[in-house]
Amino acid sequence: MTQRSERQMEFLRRIDGLKKIGRQTYLADGSRKENDAEHSWHLAMCALVLREYMPEPVDVARTVEMVLIHDLVEILAGDAYAYDAKAQADQHEKERAAAEEIFGILPPDQGGYFKSLWEEFEACESGEARFARVVDNCQPLLLNDASGGKSWREHGVKSAQVYKRNEKVREWAPEIWEYMEALIEKHVELGDLEGG
Repeated sequence: MTQRSERQMEFLRRIDGLKKIGRQTYLADGSRKENDAEHSWHLAMCALVLREYMPEPVDVARTVEMVLIHDLVEILAGDAYAYDAKAQADQHEKERAAAEEIFGILPPDQGGYFKSLWEEFEACESGEARFARVVDNCQPLLLNDASGGKSWREHGVKSAQVYKRNEKVREWAPEIWEYMEALIEKHVELGDLEGG
């Protein structure tokens, strides 16, 4: 094997760690919480299925690349629950350092490309990054709805927090937002999300 292929194989071994990073969102049947690898796969499927609802042109293949790599940094930085302000406080710095390390395993051309995809997702300035963020926000709502709001109830999440986290979806993908908003309101009425 060449040095290049050794680095690629090491990267592939290391990213297996994504399967061990737990998230707070339950599977649709509520039986257990998903892990980051499952989440990334589900986002890729969301991008393939929901493309038609993005009002701006997007390269779906690039979006899929983005959603498949965007959480790899959590292998080193861990997952910070979206509605935990304390955990979120220094998460970006941890993730930036983790991006240097995890993508640095690869040969420089590939590592640089993956890191640029991660940075693009974080900056949210391209159509593909906006679409990736839309599906990253939509997927947990779908699962929270399917599991009867289990994660929201468990963490005492307020509807205002969910609205704040998803405020850009209204602008970027109005039809998807309409669906998401209906889910939020449904779970406020059911008492799964605290009002305010």
